[in-house]
Amino acid sequence: MKSKEAVLLVNLGSPKKLDKKSVRKYLDVFLSDDYVVDIPKFLQQLILKLFILPFRPKQTLHAYEQIWTNAGSPLIISTLNIKNKLIKKTGWHVEIAMRYEDPSIELALNNLKLNGFNKIYVVPLYPHNAMATTITTKVEVERLANKVFPEAELNFIKPFYKNEKYIKAISKGVRKYLLEHNFDKLIFSYHGIPKRQARKTDETGSHCFESNDCCEVESLGSADCYKAHTVQSSILIAKELGLKTSEWEIAYQSRIGPGWLTPFTDKRLEVLPSEGAKSVGVLCPSFISDCLETLEEIDIRGRKTFMDSGGEKMTYIPCLNDSNETIDLLVSIVEDAKKIKVRALKTA
Repeated sequence: MKSKEAVLLVNLGSPKKLDKKSVRKYLDVFLSDDYVVDIPKFLQQLILKLFILPFRPKQTLHAYEQIWTNAGSPLIISTLNIKNKLIKKTGWHVEIAMRYEDPSIELALNNLKLNGFNKIYVVPLYPHNAMATTITTKVEVERLANKVFPEAELNFIKPFYKNEKYIKAISKGVRKYLLEHNFDKLIFSYHGIPKRQARKTDETGSHCFESNDCCEVESLGSADCYKAHTVQSSILIAKELGLKTSEWEIAYQSRIGPGWLTPFTDKRLEVLPSEGAKSVGVLCPSFISDCLETLEEIDIRGRKTFMDSGGEKMTYIPCLNDSNETIDLLVSIVEDAKKIKVRALKTA
């Protein structure tokens, strides 16, 4: 890459330490984001201060204790490994940042500024568009850049949910498990969002949830829709794997309240054994890095739910993490973004 160009990888974040104080602070910052909890600010903070922060940190700390490693948070470790492998493969200058907590976006931007990198390719490490991931990341990076690095040229990588390398990378990771196990069902478990947030990204205001196949129809109404992205990704991955429609399904995890995308992963894991699916595989394609929602919610609690309901075997299929396929994917999407930028400049 040219001397003034750099890459900024942004992931979700994690508590700084494995203690109640750090977890409470993380939850406070995360759930105070208007793109995550998109309700009137007064009501958001009332719920947070009175009903969540007094009780949730203890429960969340216990969950983190199940997955924390000697080196720290699995998500931070995975992101750092991705950075190091990307640098080794390309020689690019790469910074990492978390949308919430450390290493912060502001620190990364200051590092880029101090080292003279003023053309920055920002890669939100989320394949699918959503208010609580890609959109809040873009807003926050732009806000902080205006504050500490206004001269920076920011080039945001778009969601890569249909990118051929992403589809093939996920499929390769799943295929080896398909060869080793005889699954009755493969579950694509995506992080859930409130339905209202999906509707907010429908530019037409009349497409989202208006038909049973609205997510499969490529149109202006579904172009930025999270649910549409997850459905289209799943269809492409299933096709790449040669799966029949009856051999896989989509579910959504991590719901906080009513009105979220359905079906719910935990509820499906609870009833699948009674439907004859005694052996299942579960993957979480909305996460690049394994984290609390995959390692604890799915691989620990989800497994218990399934087994307690009469299941015989549940296999969790890890995220892409710092695999060679992840690095190749990131190289490809950044290079594609550079080519688009060059073409745009030539035609301007």
